[in-house]
This record gives sequence, C-alpha cells and structure tokens, in this order.
Amino acid sequence: MSVHIGIVGLPNVGKSTVFNALSTEARAETANYPFCTIESNRAAVPVRDPRLEAIAEIARPAKVVPTAVEFADIAGLVEGASRGEGLGNRFLAEVRLADALLHVIRCFHDDNIAHVGGGMDPCRDADVIETELMLADIETLERRREKVEKWVRGDRTWQAQIEVIDRLLARLGEGRPATTAEEPPGGPLADLLRAVPLLTAKPILYCANTDTSGRHESQTAVDRLRERTGQRGVDLVEICAREEEDLREFDAEEAEGMREELGLGERGLDRLVHAAYHTLGLITFFTAGPKEVRAWTVRRGAKAPEAAGKIHTDFERGFIRARVIAYDDFIGHGGEKGCRDKGLMREEGKDYVVRDGDVIEFLAGT
Repeated sequence: MSVHIGIVGLPNVGKSTVFNALSTEARAETANYPFCTIESNRAAVPVRDPRLEAIAEIARPAKVVPTAVEFADIAGLVEGASRGEGLGNRFLAEVRLADALLHVIRCFHDDNIAHVGGGMDPCRDADVIETELMLADIETLERRREKVEKWVRGDRTWQAQIEVIDRLLARLGEGRPATTAEEPPGGPLADLLRAVPLLTAKPILYCANTDTSGRHESQTAVDRLRERTGQRGVDLVEICAREEEDLREFDAEEAEGMREELGLGERGLDRLVHAAYHTLGLITFFTAGPKEVRAWTVRRGAKAPEAAGKIHTDFERGFIRARVIAYDDFIGHGGEKGCRDKGLMREEGKDYVVRDGDVIEFLAGT
C-alpha cells in the first residue's frame, strides 16, 4: 500500500530539515529565506518495526523488506495562498495529492532564521495554514455546487449532494474544517469526497519543531500547541529536526550511542512515522518464508482478500483462504513449525479481519 504524506507549513519552520532527517538518500535544500523549496522533494521512508526484525531472526530469510511511507516536502504556504499568493497554486496542487498532511510548526527561536510571521506563535501559524486550506475548500465546493445545480435539473438524485455541499460550506464559513462534519458514513459526503478530495478532509498530524537548548520559550510554545491539538483530537509529535538531521550523518550504532548519551529516547522520526500510521488508521501484517520476510501496510478493518491484494492483485481475485499466526505466537513458539505443532496456525476465510502483527500465508487460485 503506497502511503503519501505531504509535509506542509509556513516558510522557514523546518519542513525541509524534517524531510532530510526522515530521508536516507533524497536531500532538500535548506536556507534562511522563504520559498527555499519550490519543487517538492519526495522520499520513501522505511518504517522501523522491531517485530519485523524479530520475525526475521526466527525465519532466517535471504531478504528482509520493511514497509515504507512516502513523504513529500512541499513549498511553504503563506497567508493568501488560496488566492495564489506566494507559491499558493503549486502548494495546493501538491497537497491535493497527499493521503495525509504532516504540519510542521516552528517552536524554536533562532535570530539567524527569519520568521515570516514576525515572531514565534505556534497557534497563529497553525491557524494560517488551516484557514488557507479552508478557503481553498470553499472555492472548490462553490465550483462543485455550480456543476451539480445543472445536473440536478435532469436528475433529482443529485439534490442530496447539493445539501451536503451547503452544510459543508456553512461549517467551513464558521472556521471548522471538513473533518468535523457530522455525516453518516457511506452517504452523500463519501460520494462527494470521492469526486472532490477536500483539503481539510485529509487526516492531519502536527509536528512541533523545537530547538536543542531546552529554552523555556520553546517548551511554552509546544505546550500551547499541544493544548490546541488536544482540543481538536489531533496527534502532535515533538522533535528537534536539526538534531535528528545531524544524527543522520553517523552510522546507526554511533547515532544510537549518541542518542542514549543525550537522553533522547525513541527516535523522533520513528514517532512521526508511527503517529502517521495511527492518523491514517493503518496496520502492518507480515509474510515470512526462507526467501523473504516482509512487512505490508493495510488499512485497519481490512479483510483477508484485501490484504492479499497488497501482495498481488491476482491473490485478491483468486483468494481461497489465509493461514494466520498471531505475532506473539510466532515469536513465542519459534516460528511457523512450532505454531503448527501447537495448533496455533489458523485457517481463515474471506471474512477474516486482519489484525496488526498477523503473520499470514495466502492461498489463492487462478
């Protein structure tokens, strides 16, 4: 499953530094002036999962393949972007391609890095981005309504979409994003979003980019932002992007030693990726054999045939059954043979809902 997350924010908040810290290969230019990023940079970031390593220790495969998330470093947005200010049109076009948004907020003070807002104010900065996305959605919905009004004259079934558009326009006009819409699942709103992917309907994750000094000012900014995201029920991850980027210059063992010495705990980047999984409602299942142990991404609630289709579309069409071992059982009993001997390998049909950590072998026909 290809997951595409767009990194957004005002200019000079550290988006490209976050991107560089995440990526092992692609590098984005960083500089002390707005719109340093013009063309978006993209990188597939492997998802570090200790369960994959534990399964591989038992299966001893020739190859171990993690799942990955694609991140895109998108040009900075400024007030007026919905009207084309700055690089607004390009920004909004890139955002529409994303499955979810990682909104980087500046929570650090640095006299050498200009702040387009005139000073550190994380809630104000978050409001600027959110407002521009809502204004863009209003324009999109107004254009959509004009089209649907013509269609409804010949087919009254389109009336339901006009009504949901009007409810969304009213909500956006009150400063509430489309994610807060209280509409029944699978109804007219779902039909509308398939045709018109609204920007404020996308899942969003916030990243508080702090400094290394531990200044009171920086922590106060993070606390204010955490209160805001908490009220909205949105995840917030706090990292120091510059520190994480610097640690990328060392090999894994050296970086881990420095991390322990500095008391940094879990990699901020791992926390970002895992939070992105949570925000998007994703889980991981595994396949394990002598040739390869691999992690796969699927949406939470997916049934076995859909998961099989992530490996190959023919597996979904020809799905017969799945042999499933829970992760804890696989590890606790030394792999597939031990689980089979203990009766812990289950045969599941097409209605089985895949669980996070399942080790699965799919059986499919032609």
